Amino acid sequence: MRSRYTAYCLDLPDYIIATTHPGGPHWEPDLASWRESIRRFTDATRFEGLEVLEAREDGERGEVTFRARLTQHGADASFTERSTFVQHDGRWRYHSGKPA
Repeated sequence: MRSRYTAYCLDLPDYIIATTHPGGPHWEPDLASWRESIRRFTDATRFEGLEVLEAREDGERGEVTFRARLTQHGADASFTERSTFVQHDGRWRYHSGKPA
């Protein structure tokens, strides 16, 4: 989770794509469009901090609950999420998330 947050901070869309599970709801087959969408998000966002609240692993599946502090267009856009990660090709990949 920390590495993905850092990738958003540093505007590294290829890392976000590489660490997203291809079977998850956020996967987009049009990589160029997805890359642009990530760039628009990072350009419009000020990343102010990440706090990992809980992390647990069960075999090839894991969950991370975190609080991300963000500002977009001068307004607070912070959120708390419980993310699901699944191992794919020997690496942990973000699968999905829901508000926590």
